[in-house]
Amino acid sequence: MSTLPRVFAVKKATSTNNSNITQTQFKLALPGYEYSFPRDHRAHPEYQTEWWYYTGHLRSTSGQNFGYQLTFFRTSLSPQELKRASKWATREIIFAHLALTDEANQKFYFTDKISREALGLAGARSTPAAGKPDIWLDNWQMQFKSGNGDNQSVRAFGTAEDNTNFGIELSQSALKPLAIHGENGVSQKSAGRGRASHYYSFTRLKSEGTIRIGAQEYSVSGESWFDHEFGSNQLAQNQVGWDWFSIQLDDGRELMLYQLRLKDGKIDPYSSGTLIEKNGETRHLKRDEFQIEVLERWQSPRSKASYPSRWKVTVPRENIALQIAPTVADQELDTKRSTSITYWEGSVRATGTQTGKGYVELTGYAQQFDGTF
Repeated sequence: MSTLPRVFAVKKATSTNNSNITQTQFKLALPGYEYSFPRDHRAHPEYQTEWWYYTGHLRSTSGQNFGYQLTFFRTSLSPQELKRASKWATREIIFAHLALTDEANQKFYFTDKISREALGLAGARSTPAAGKPDIWLDNWQMQFKSGNGDNQSVRAFGTAEDNTNFGIELSQSALKPLAIHGENGVSQKSAGRGRASHYYSFTRLKSEGTIRIGAQEYSVSGESWFDHEFGSNQLAQNQVGWDWFSIQLDDGRELMLYQLRLKDGKIDPYSSGTLIEKNGETRHLKRDEFQIEVLERWQSPRSKASYPSRWKVTVPRENIALQIAPTVADQELDTKRSTSITYWEGSVRATGTQTGKGYVELTGYAQQFDGTF
């Protein structure tokens, strides 16, 4: 995520007494930002929203294929530290989503969590602490295991709506250098000062560990994609949602694309993408350099939302023409326990001039965002 704007609107609790805090007091993502690693791997509380996003494809030693998504979100209620006596006082809210796609059995499992950054319940560190996770929510956690951040570990276990216990525990190591998206230090999401994010990815991580579904535990290996994005004021009022694609091509390249949809049905000209070469070099793709055509749709039996469900994606200058289809049709998430947003995000396969695997995220189909981001 990632990707494009990945933080969802969080209901501000009136009990925090922060009603006088305005979004403009947070730092804005502006052109000219100079990334510094490993510093920028960790939390940026001076920005209002931030997220660390994993998606990946794993295969068990017995040959079963799985997709997974694990996301940690951070949202600030105040740009300053709170001066309150209560130990429950918090400046930050942490929430997380975990999803697992069992491709062979056409099953999709999902759960979510939310907590305040108080009493050690959850948190996102700005500086490392030896032997401790960098981001955590209860027993869900991620940690940068090396100084430069290209070795990581993640762990999350929960219970799906059908009461199935499931989860992942993975070690991740970068197979390519990180890729910075956008231009001049920002990924612009709409017209206007600060309507942008700072956004980078490890587009190919070697992943090894275990998956648990019910009483079954699988030893797995595969490849993942990691996004980290932070900013304060991205979506405009006329933007209703987005379609985001991350594709790992079998020829060693990766493709990230997002298109932002407007209320009038058009695509925002600030939609863009990145092509990552085999050696890690990146090329920014402007809106007119790629096309995304919807070929089929799928309707959710729960939300009744109609989602795109198969696409033709072309990047003519790169001779890329892909047919992209979900591995499982129903990969819809209803995050009623955390962000109260319903969206579709799932594993996909690509065929055409190249082959590959990836993830697609679709928001604003079950409900529009109306600039709340």
